[in-house]
Amino acid sequence: MEVLNVGIIGAGGIAQKLHLPDIAQTPGLRVTCLAGRKEQRLRSLAERFDVPHLTGDYQELLADDAIQGVVIALPHPLHVRWGLEALKAGKHILMQKPLCGDMAEADAFAEAVAATDRTVLCLPHFGDATYCARQMVRAGAIGTISGAYCRASHGGPEVYYAEVRDGFGETAGDLWFFDANQASVGALFDMGVYAVAQIVAVVGRVVRVFGRATTIAKPTTLEDTATLLLEFENGALGTAETGWCDPARTGGLRVHGTTGKLESPGAGGAALTRWEPGSYTREDIPPVPHAVDVDGAGKGGMHAHWLECIRAGIQPPVEHVWAARHVTEILLAGLESSRAGCAVEIRSSAGPD
Repeated sequence: MEVLNVGIIGAGGIAQKLHLPDIAQTPGLRVTCLAGRKEQRLRSLAERFDVPHLTGDYQELLADDAIQGVVIALPHPLHVRWGLEALKAGKHILMQKPLCGDMAEADAFAEAVAATDRTVLCLPHFGDATYCARQMVRAGAIGTISGAYCRASHGGPEVYYAEVRDGFGETAGDLWFFDANQASVGALFDMGVYAVAQIVAVVGRVVRVFGRATTIAKPTTLEDTATLLLEFENGALGTAETGWCDPARTGGLRVHGTTGKLESPGAGGAALTRWEPGSYTREDIPPVPHAVDVDGAGKGGMHAHWLECIRAGIQPPVEHVWAARHVTEILLAGLESSRAGCAVEIRSSAGPD
């Protein structure tokens, strides 16, 4: 089977911790070039992951006709700029999350993807439990959806970057996440993207957002904590929570319906649990948990899924650019709502227009 040559633009923490190790374990993919601004990091990653070519020039990587796919692993303000350049160069793209922090950029990138035959997978990537919950919701397994909740939060960029620095043998570095001039958006885009993307993948399109964002403890003028109230197309309501002030870390999804609910992680160590009402007429009869077998419901690892879609000549069925654009609009609406104190309407869909 032909091996797809991959280039990675961005030789930072996410390339080190996620993309290079996972691609190394993915049959059919091979990283042949790594582009970055810091020579020490480039050489360190090349030695550890046997990458034959290094460059400080992103265009040099894109000009290499032997490279078919590109991972955009840069800080998010640079995602769309280099995503557009990669499309011009005829490359398939795996786009690191979040897509961007600007709606005009999100629209431009979605338009460019629609005009090409290149496969573009936009993170976050979802596991078996999320795909299974999505299928069950669409099959009516818990009746009509009435509400949903998802949270994704951790201790902040400085905690994440401590391990990044360890991996590169560094003792200090600039936390650009906290700099409003470099990052433009904070925890809502960094971690909230996971909560919003997952809840949209399972429940569907959001039509209205009311949000509150604040700064609790981090040295930044950007938000480090945020909560969004989401109104879905079917009238259901959802809550997405996030933050950088949760060192105990939280991640979880609940979807409530008229005949039951789904919970992930589930009860007793299950990846997903479907809760069935013990009674529809008696309060004191407890609900009954059913562990759901989710194995095989998803698409495997993110890079394997990307490769599968490239070989099939299709866009990812869930993690596509239109979903990423929809999530971007929801996140931006949350910040706008927090500033204005009122709900904000969402115009985009969660699928191709």
